[in-house]
Amino acid sequence: MPSPRPVITCIEDLRILARRRVPRMFYDYVDCGSWTESTYRANTADLAALQFRQRIGMSIAGRTTESRILGESVAMPVALAPTGLTGMQHADGEILAARAAERFGVPFTLSTVSICSIEDVAANTGKPFWFQLYVMRDRAFVERLIARAKAANCSALVLTLDLQIQGQRHKDLKNGLSTPPKPTLRNLVDLATKPGWCLGMLRTKRRTFGNIVGHVSGVSDVSSLAAWVSQQFDPTLTWEDVRWIKKLWGGKLIVKGVLDVEDARLAVENGADAIVVSNHGGRQLDGAPSSIAMLPAIAEAVGQQTEVLFDSGIRSGQDILKAAALGAKGVMVGRAFLYGLGAMGEAGVTRCLEILQRELDLTMGLCGLTDIGAADPSILINGGGANDSRHRPSALPPGVPDLAARPGHRPISAA
Repeated sequence: MPSPRPVITCIEDLRILARRRVPRMFYDYVDCGSWTESTYRANTADLAALQFRQRIGMSIAGRTTESRILGESVAMPVALAPTGLTGMQHADGEILAARAAERFGVPFTLSTVSICSIEDVAANTGKPFWFQLYVMRDRAFVERLIARAKAANCSALVLTLDLQIQGQRHKDLKNGLSTPPKPTLRNLVDLATKPGWCLGMLRTKRRTFGNIVGHVSGVSDVSSLAAWVSQQFDPTLTWEDVRWIKKLWGGKLIVKGVLDVEDARLAVENGADAIVVSNHGGRQLDGAPSSIAMLPAIAEAVGQQTEVLFDSGIRSGQDILKAAALGAKGVMVGRAFLYGLGAMGEAGVTRCLEILQRELDLTMGLCGLTDIGAADPSILINGGGANDSRHRPSALPPGVPDLAARPGHRPISAA
């Protein structure tokens, strides 16, 4: 008798299923942070500690999660974040995720270090997507990448600035992460327990970094690729390079990896049409603050000059609303959609988006909101939303930053 299909009610259900279906090294690549993982944990913990003001006696009919990001209409203020090795969570993963995002009505962002190439995704979708750029030492390769993104009609370039050097991720080192997996005894035993994943990978020709292999002189296989990548992240990257890229690209530029007010201002001064408040999901500087702790001050500093997006820690529709309340025009979702992809392929990404939208809609209603664009700090108890102490607890939970007390944060009176 076949086992019953799992009932998927939340992102955590997708995570558990993905852990069973994705090989250990690729699941751990997603579900880890750098060093002690303190910042990785803080991203979700600080979001969870924010509390909503529940409202009653208000009409909440006609609610809408629809919004706009960079002038583009979206079903909810969410974009799928650029994530490396997406095609190793599920065969042809970037194509599947892009198609799910397109049908749902949210942007998809393709990573420089994706498995499916820019051209692969463009050939399998009907709507422009965003492309994320890592700046390599090989500037001629960077120029070619940008030209390919233009040719694919990508609608925005997401420039990641917080990976000039790579943070140490202990799980990746212990797993011997590689693409494709190294045939060690441990990895072979693990692969034997993931027959569905293996079958999918046997059926596809996309098993390496599609944007790099065949596009760089001397890089023709996995071994030569690894040597090239290890030498290519550029510690000399500066704002001067950002200006060069902005001019070369000529379109909408999103600067990702902002975690400081001064850097946010510099991003605006150097041509960013939007910034992403992000600590790279806790995968770079361990011990850095959570992204949500830094969002209010950054949004206040530059929110009138550029669109402020948020990344790192989003696991629910409630998290989306909290970020919107503290100044984010939209959020980027990475691990949540990867769990869906690893669990159920394209249908899992769609299920992830459905869960997020449903949770966002319900929470808006219980907070008395009918339009996501009206979210502000007044819907939160401990997020700086009310001058009146009646709306604030006497003490925040241990270890939770008082966002309202952060220098430069201006509380907004409750409605």
